[in-house]
Amino acid sequence: MLNERGPAVLYYPFHLCHPRTLERLLETHASVHFRDYMALQLTPMAGLTAYADRMGDQYPDLVRSGRIVQGYAVSGPLDSEMSAAVEQDLADECWRALFHAALTDDRRFQRGLFEFSHSMVLGGRQVPGPRAFLELTRQHRKNETYTLEAVKGLSRSHGDLENAYRYEYGLALVTTAASLHQTVRLAERFDLAAVTDSRPHFDLLDRILTRDGLALKNSWMPREGY
Repeated sequence: MLNERGPAVLYYPFHLCHPRTLERLLETHASVHFRDYMALQLTPMAGLTAYADRMGDQYPDLVRSGRIVQGYAVSGPLDSEMSAAVEQDLADECWRALFHAALTDDRRFQRGLFEFSHSMVLGGRQVPGPRAFLELTRQHRKNETYTLEAVKGLSRSHGDLENAYRYEYGLALVTTAASLHQTVRLAERFDLAAVTDSRPHFDLLDRILTRDGLALKNSWMPREGY
């Protein structure tokens, strides 16, 4: 029975999840909530492009029945509260170490930020994906100082390959932090628990909740066999 299932949950950090994850979540929760794709606008000239697809596109019956709830907009520039939250992560050595380890070792985490199976345009030139991966995961990047303003400044750099690497790494930091703080904001606003099938994102959000003394319920659903 629907009323025997647990409370509603917000899936994070992505706007889509694996069909098996959705099936498992619906077995144990009354409804699963999804944000829209997060197209972060770092500056008027730099940011990400939004995708129009939604989880419910594949499951219209679940949308109609209220089992899937979607349409939470998270795109655009960061407001002052969100910017301050992201800055905390950029300055947090523990959070940065978790991020760098995930970028280095977790293929799914990597794919959420970069497509290393293809070449990338960096500093005005084509760089093979494996080469970009090696450069972006160099150990020193974990300890480099980043701020929002610094990343915005790097977005305006042209022709310098090292600055291009620094920008891509910084943008990945900001995007990841912003997606997690959007999770906190949405979960608190709509009284939702947070759940993910990505262990690195669970660890990163758990660090934020512990550091900031937040009581949000955060769960990890391991992916087994898919």
